[in-house]
Amino acid sequence: MRSASNVRPLFARNWPAGVFVLFFLLPLLRPVSAQSKPHTGNAAQTATAFPPLTRSDLEAWLDGFLPYALAHGEIAGAVVAVVKDDQVLLEKGYGYADIANKTPVDPERTLFRFGSVSKLFTWTAVMQLVEQGKLDLDRDLNGYLDFQIRPAFGQGVTLRNLMTHTAGFEEHFHDMLLDNPNRLPSLETFVKSNQPKRIYPPGKIPAYSNYGAALAGYIVQRVSGEPFPDYIERHILRPLAMQHSTFRQPLPPSLSGELSNGYPSTSQPPAPFEVCGPVPAGALSATASDAARFMMAHLDETQSGLLQPQTLRMMHGSIFQAIPPLNGMSLGFFQTDRNGRRIISHGGDTVVFHSDMELLVDEHVGFFISLNSRGQDAAAYRVITAVFEQFMDRYFPDPIPHEPTAPTAIEHAQSLARAGHFHDSRRSASSFLSLTGLFDQQTISANPDATISLASATRVDGQPKIWREVAPYLWREANGKERLAATVSGGSVGLLGTDSTASSEPLQPVPVWSSAAWNLPLLIFAVVVDVLTVVFWALGAALRRRYRTKLPLTGSELTPYQNARLATAIGLLFWVGWLLIFAAGLSDLALFSGPLRPWIRLVQFVGLFALSSTVVVFWNFWLTLRGSRPLRTKLWSFAMAASALALVWFAIAFHLLSATLSY
Repeated sequence: MRSASNVRPLFARNWPAGVFVLFFLLPLLRPVSAQSKPHTGNAAQTATAFPPLTRSDLEAWLDGFLPYALAHGEIAGAVVAVVKDDQVLLEKGYGYADIANKTPVDPERTLFRFGSVSKLFTWTAVMQLVEQGKLDLDRDLNGYLDFQIRPAFGQGVTLRNLMTHTAGFEEHFHDMLLDNPNRLPSLETFVKSNQPKRIYPPGKIPAYSNYGAALAGYIVQRVSGEPFPDYIERHILRPLAMQHSTFRQPLPPSLSGELSNGYPSTSQPPAPFEVCGPVPAGALSATASDAARFMMAHLDETQSGLLQPQTLRMMHGSIFQAIPPLNGMSLGFFQTDRNGRRIISHGGDTVVFHSDMELLVDEHVGFFISLNSRGQDAAAYRVITAVFEQFMDRYFPDPIPHEPTAPTAIEHAQSLARAGHFHDSRRSASSFLSLTGLFDQQTISANPDATISLASATRVDGQPKIWREVAPYLWREANGKERLAATVSGGSVGLLGTDSTASSEPLQPVPVWSSAAWNLPLLIFAVVVDVLTVVFWALGAALRRRYRTKLPLTGSELTPYQNARLATAIGLLFWVGWLLIFAAGLSDLALFSGPLRPWIRLVQFVGLFALSSTVVVFWNFWLTLRGSRPLRTKLWSFAMAASALALVWFAIAFHLLSATLSY
């Protein structure tokens, strides 16, 4: 599955120096003809415009690419499968499945965790039942369930919403990844106990949802009468002879010995087996050879073995675009058109495994890559991006469009910059995890030359992309091919995205109340005041004890003074507790699904004391203000009161205190 919440954008922005060099080296590996002569659509001309996609050329190119990228990215191993015209063109492994034992990656036997590429199997199962008349893409899901999707926005959720990630669910962490297969909930338990809040009306705002895929899998299970893993085995894996694939966790004994280790990086020991809670969303383990079989089944309409030609065409061609003309979503596949070719795809990420499947539908070409390591500075994301972009530019090249700058470039760049902060549509909104969104908000920079920049949109070398407006509210990457666009209504920005994000995770303007522009400074102020108050309180007490002196305060002043500082210390303990929880949980997502829950409750219990103690801090401020204390004392008492008020604000606005643990 895709890494939970916004882990991918949060941790994937840096890049090792070696791959920075790779960015400049790779274009040199392409023949001059591939760089200078664009695809024209004429078969006679294209034969000389770029090297043909043959096994020998592809293997030579990958052999010059991947070993270098893996070494500099500290990635243990990779596997690639490419199919063309219903034939396997190339299957090859690189690096190690087990570093300690020097076990090489075998494309036919080594299993990788596919992450969210698993969803394509779930969506295929849904379409099989649609084809049989057992499911309707546009019927309210509650008609298929033995529980209710909670009402919101006066509209029900449909399978089409699930398949285009427009059901409106917020991001949910609990039971997403686990570290113990014995704690894996049943699919029924997962969908019933982890239903996220709906924060968008269905069919409007894309927001990538693992829960939505799990819900679809549960519907497949109920309608077919077969447990979900059984259904996938009987109706997809066996018909395609995918004998080294399974959704079962832990793996069956016959396959467990073939699973590749997953590594944070080559300098670290292997990670434990990652258990995916929403099984239909990301539990697949499979080989590259089996991935090739699945790609060919989707590319060959006449002999699919899975779906009828008209069903495949509907699945591949029904495009929902949230931000026209950018790439959108088909039924379950991302639209990732590039170089004038129609491409549908799906990526997948656990914490340590990273995969990507790309189907050039009209060319009958499929490309699959999977890595068994996150790599240094999250190198895996950049390697996957670079290898497919270079694959396309080598075998299906198209020149960078030369479009004139739009006359509205300066005006629109400034309007985006004035829009303030943006946050990802895929986010937690009703739990304590909403606080982490403060640290991932973004702004648009209007550059002096009328171009714009967006911090999260970076090139393969990690440098920000520069965007030039080529049509009203449509920008193209300078010296590149990706587009950025915004929807605007009444002069206000609605959605903002790029070709790679608009389909499932566009950006939205942040409401003023939750903007990091003032919330982050306020948070820093509150924590700094609490730290300094506690430090100087303890230091003062130590010095007075050392020199045997007393505070120059009467009894009526001393008690509020001491109680206010004790209340501030409790508030600081509250902040420190949340800091430790976030640090632990975001470094190991499995901790959110069990081990951290008692600690979350403990910190919230401390928070109740902190909130109730704010009255003491304000009482001390009032007495200090009325008394004859020095100005600096009055100012610091005011700062303590402001810090206490800030704690109340964050605890309520960002759900740091809650009656239930739903996240």
